[in-house]
Amino acid sequence: MTSTVKIVAILTAKEGRESELETLLRGMVPLSRAEAGNLRYDLWQDSDNRGRFVLDELYRNDDAIVSHRATPHFQNYLSRINELAERTAVVVHGVDVVDQAGT
Repeated sequence: MTSTVKIVAILTAKEGRESELETLLRGMVPLSRAEAGNLRYDLWQDSDNRGRFVLDELYRNDDAIVSHRATPHFQNYLSRINELAERTAVVVHGVDVVDQAGT
């Protein structure tokens, strides 16, 4: 069993807000990846809907998520995201997951 925690978030831009959403999300990437408890922070864009993005995040543990959510960049994201997008986020704990070493 793994202690890592994954967050998958689907964000769909509100009409006319696609560019702002993309800018906000791209700005989160380097800052989130630099966090001590972050293992992955990947931003994906839907091929068929350029205003839909998927964040694929992986953290060492629940404490790392708490730390992430306390950062200024996450607080800025949180203050803006509801005006820019509809979002669904799921936090999941591993059940049968291959670790980074492939074992």
